[in-house]
Amino acid sequence: MPVSEQPLTLDSVLTDEAVLSTYRRMFAALARDSGAVVDDPALVDIAETLFAAFAEAGEEWLTHEQMRFACRAHPADQFDNRLRVLKGLGAIREVFPKPNQLRYRASFTSVVGLMFIRRMMDDGGQSEMHRLLALEDLNVADPRTTMEEARQSALNLARAFRLWALELITLTTGTIEELREQAPKLWGTEEIARRAQSLHGTILTRWPELDRTCTDLRAAIYAYSDASRRAAGRLADSAGTTRNLTLLPTETWRTFAQTASRERLAAVLDGFVFDAPAPWHDPAAVARAVDEAPRPAPAQPTPPRSNLPDPGPESSLDSSPGAALERLTLMAESLLGEADRVALADVLGSDWPSARRVLADLTTVDLRPELPYRLAWSDGLSVDPEREPAWLSHGYLERVS
Repeated sequence: MPVSEQPLTLDSVLTDEAVLSTYRRMFAALARDSGAVVDDPALVDIAETLFAAFAEAGEEWLTHEQMRFACRAHPADQFDNRLRVLKGLGAIREVFPKPNQLRYRASFTSVVGLMFIRRMMDDGGQSEMHRLLALEDLNVADPRTTMEEARQSALNLARAFRLWALELITLTTGTIEELREQAPKLWGTEEIARRAQSLHGTILTRWPELDRTCTDLRAAIYAYSDASRRAAGRLADSAGTTRNLTLLPTETWRTFAQTASRERLAAVLDGFVFDAPAPWHDPAAVARAVDEAPRPAPAQPTPPRSNLPDPGPESSLDSSPGAALERLTLMAESLLGEADRVALADVLGSDWPSARRVLADLTTVDLRPELPYRLAWSDGLSVDPEREPAWLSHGYLERVS
């Protein structure tokens, strides 16, 4: 699936932002401005894809079309923009500096730099610090190393450990989520401190004159050790309640599972309560039980009854056709009086049950062509939340000749 078609989720956005944040911190000292670092992790993937394609091509190198084919999973405009930047910075260059050059080669320095970036992304710089201390240990043990070179090495390491300790102190006093995100920076801290103290001892033994510089280095190492222990303690307290297995490297958990006793393995789940497995029922038996289950007869609903009050017995109502016309005429004349036209809003009272009886009778009057009365309705509508009903159409009862 092309990168542009992958669904965007909250987890992917947070992951990309964490990667970009690391890129910005790594190359802040080389950036021309705050926008000089890539703003999309896919741009780094394009560079890595190109370098892998160059390695497979060998001495045949690559043309522009071959590079585009290798990055076919990425949009064309994104690829063109990235290729232009890589050419401008020298990461991808012509095989021979001559006009109309068709084949290109990759810079070894850029490939090594990308490998360094990937290592920094994996463990937050822990492995690079181990390598740096090992190289510095070899340098200060070299008979050709001068006292000034040793002083500069101690100053650089002291500065690095102070900054590292300050960052760990910030993580210790910050949110637990940020501390969990930066957990790789706490891996192997005791080994780093031990190597740094060994380097400090070598420098002080060979050059006693650097005692003041070594004192600063020793203080920075102790500050780093204290800050890492506090951060690790807070992280362990959080992991003890959440059982978050991502706070330690996979190798640590694998080694523990292979070397721990049964008692220690069982203690990992101590305090957990597991539900008993659900009983298994054959689907055919469940379907048969449902079919054979007795079905109660549905209750017959009671016929609806009117809630309107009945003023008299049924025998008091004269249901003859002449009596009905006479009743309707009397009602219409009582509403009209001496006028030929009257608004319904003026003749209907506030008692809605009585008003709807009047409306029913007036509708019957309007439908009787033998009666000289008609209902006329307009398009207007009055709304009054305090009345019942809350809305009222504008209608009129008229006497026609």
